[in-house]
Amino acid sequence: MSGRVFLYRIYSINVDVKATPQKILFIGKVWPEPGSSAAGSRMMQLISLFQKTDWNVIFASAASESEFAADLQEKGVETKHIELNNSSFDRFAHSLQPDIVLYDRFMTEEQFGWRVAEQCPEAVKVLDTEDLHCLRSARYHAWKKGVRFEPEMLLTEETAIREIASILRCDLSLIISEAEMKLLTGLFKIDKTLLFYLPFMLEKMDHSANLQLPDFDERSGFVTIGNFLHEPNRNAVYWLKEKIWPLIRKQLPEAELRIYGAYPSQQIFQLHNPGEGFFVMGRAESAREVIENAKVLLAPLRFGAGLKGKLVEAIQYGTPSVTTGIGAEGVQGNGNWCGLIAESAESLADAAFELYTNPELWNRSKMNGFEIINSRFDKTKFKKPFIEKIQSVRDNLELHRNRNFPGKMLRHHTMNSTKYLSKWIEEKNT
Repeated sequence: MSGRVFLYRIYSINVDVKATPQKILFIGKVWPEPGSSAAGSRMMQLISLFQKTDWNVIFASAASESEFAADLQEKGVETKHIELNNSSFDRFAHSLQPDIVLYDRFMTEEQFGWRVAEQCPEAVKVLDTEDLHCLRSARYHAWKKGVRFEPEMLLTEETAIREIASILRCDLSLIISEAEMKLLTGLFKIDKTLLFYLPFMLEKMDHSANLQLPDFDERSGFVTIGNFLHEPNRNAVYWLKEKIWPLIRKQLPEAELRIYGAYPSQQIFQLHNPGEGFFVMGRAESAREVIENAKVLLAPLRFGAGLKGKLVEAIQYGTPSVTTGIGAEGVQGNGNWCGLIAESAESLADAAFELYTNPELWNRSKMNGFEIINSRFDKTKFKKPFIEKIQSVRDNLELHRNRNFPGKMLRHHTMNSTKYLSKWIEEKNT
């Protein structure tokens, strides 16, 4: 998952289940920053969902906590700082005995999976992939080589070996994009019972929401936004600076582009050039304010995976966008897009000019975005089926695991190798 934060209001739902799990342990790669990335907002969505179904939520991470991290304790979440390659986690997990353990990204499962298996064997293991890291990596390598990406390239991608193994070891993996579901079930032949399609869960958008947003004549300028720790976002900004923006300025000499995002490097700030209408602004105090006052959002992503939070957020704020097929992947539905899709620098610049100067196209794109939210990301379509799936796996855990024989083999062999490597590192550290 790449890009920016989006709204994550979650409301309670009624689910008729026999026994709701009492405790769920989230093991985070990082502490969630919903104001910095779509991944942070996604994590807050999941936390809120479980809280609203009366589960006790515990969030643990070995990462350092930043000043931008969400205040989980204020939201009623118990927090725990844990250490990598340290048996103190074993004592913590054994004492807690959670009903469900949710890993944030596959590398977290690699680090803690064997410990959870030993200390909490009956806990349901859920992997939130965020996006397929192997897909993003393979696309990046194809771009660097200047070749067209083909799905079969994933079969030689080292990250794919690790990520698919992690999916197989878990009882259930949450997949955020339909495109990634197809890759997993088609190319990698993963049983559908191990996967659950769970995209962004958002509120419907109606006429009243539209009335609260600035219209075409009240907006000006272009905007792009995204966490600069994410390579696809950095790459897109460099492409804008070197190729796309000069072409846009030829057609719109007075146009301005403002670039926002968390954690910009000094190299990114050096791209700032007011004379060219190219403004590097850094972290946005209010993502909504900067997006909904812009006329068009630019997201020229040349590689990536998952759902792009910046584009979903632009829809919510009524801002049409210009992006690539990779940017629209997983968001676009039924051929509609909330703007225009192009691939080359020239066609992206032409699309930006057309969308910026054509009120009829702009308004149609804006309304297409509302339809995308309502038809593809309506929260009411996913919450109850998700909780019921979790409960079904939990009620039939032994059978579920026995039927996943490849996962059973992987848990036996790879867990042992990871276990002894971790023990060796712990011994070396002490």
